[in-house]
Amino acid sequence: MDSVFEAYLGPDGMLAGAVAGAVGEPDDIPKVNTTVWVLGKRYNAIQEIDLIRRDIQSRLWCTYRRGFVPLGAPQLTTDKGWGCMLRCGQMVLAQALIDLHLGRDWFWTPEVRDSTYLKIVNRFEDSRKSYFSIHQIALMGDSEDKKVGQWFGPNTVAQVLKKLVRYDDWCSIVVHVAMDNTIVTDDIYSLCLEKPNNDESWKPLLLIIPLRLGLSEINPIYIPALKSCFELVGSCGMIGGRPNQALYFVGYVDDEVLYLDPHTTQRSGSVGQKTSQDEVDFDATFHQRYAGRISFQQMDPSMAMCFLCKSRLSFEVLLDNLRTQVLAACTQPLLEITKSRSTEWVSTSAGIESNFTTLNTAGLVNFNACSTSTTASSAASSDATNSNTPRTTIVKTIGTSARATGAAEAAAIIENYKNRCNRTISSCDSEDFENVNHIHATGLTSNGCDANLEGDSDEDFEIIS
Repeated sequence: MDSVFEAYLGPDGMLAGAVAGAVGEPDDIPKVNTTVWVLGKRYNAIQEIDLIRRDIQSRLWCTYRRGFVPLGAPQLTTDKGWGCMLRCGQMVLAQALIDLHLGRDWFWTPEVRDSTYLKIVNRFEDSRKSYFSIHQIALMGDSEDKKVGQWFGPNTVAQVLKKLVRYDDWCSIVVHVAMDNTIVTDDIYSLCLEKPNNDESWKPLLLIIPLRLGLSEINPIYIPALKSCFELVGSCGMIGGRPNQALYFVGYVDDEVLYLDPHTTQRSGSVGQKTSQDEVDFDATFHQRYAGRISFQQMDPSMAMCFLCKSRLSFEVLLDNLRTQVLAACTQPLLEITKSRSTEWVSTSAGIESNFTTLNTAGLVNFNACSTSTTASSAASSDATNSNTPRTTIVKTIGTSARATGAAEAAAIIENYKNRCNRTISSCDSEDFENVNHIHATGLTSNGCDANLEGDSDEDFEIIS
């Protein structure tokens, strides 16, 4: 068996390092009388341990695979070493589909042959014809400037999922990625309501909120708010990880976060309709009974929170819970909720230029009446390249600097910032995640887990709709 598989699982299939007390007894959940939260459901760690494990096992566990149809120009047949964040993206989307089509109280068993479940799991098989396969995600990543074999960050995989769900009518879900830590409700109503005055026309929403909660480690002031997120109805967990390792977070117990780990290399295959023993056995590879756990402090600060809103009412309940439970749980706001975009809210370089045109028209920036101030220019330039500075702050800073500097200097500052905004990323995006915590090289990039690979995307590949 693969070395990664052996490192992750013991000889009896238990989590490596998760044995405490009796031989083969997992230590996935601490044996103390405490509360465990899993995707919005509350359990007792001692009295409901079997239910907790059944709940964990019922999530789709997407891992590294080997032996699949060659992928991209380098003809890769495994995603070992580069596909962990892509697999976490699969897991969060699979959870949203299971919750939407089967319900949060649905449990998987080895004997299950429910047609709805089979439709869901078939969508994540490693085949060109599967809507959310590693092939589809990796190749769609090229639209986000990610070549096949490059490591994704949380926001990049969210942007890819947003595009892929449009090709699958059956899944009946739309994805909204809340950029810059901000939920703009008008944008979501426009996306989800086919008829503005008809709540019945709501399209189920997977809301993904990329966040960056520190530079190289998570700021502890946000931990209570993160815990609250796992307690909310509709929680689909978080995609993130720890440095050099993507993980899918599904809940928490005390000061530890529970996760499913994609770093197990398994064979490729097909679940089909589960009519043969091989298909039954392969279905079992999508399920892991025991969660891992790490301290919240060990989490990488770059992550994305995910929520399913099946109706307009559930979306508005989520907003209320975010305000009253999540935002109230920390001294610094985890995110912002606003009805519409601010006039200074920009997400692209074109937006920056139009923003500056507006400022200049309003007389707030008068390039012709500037006096030189090297200090102000340097400060604005520094802010414009600081990955932790919100864009609205940068716009204000540059606007202030423009009043004190020449037009050429202000233009240089704008260009500097534009160079950071030519993709659909925000200040908490994958690019920061990779640059701070991961080995990044030209061409294909390994996340430090395993392989060094080379190659390009498959230009002949087409989405199957």
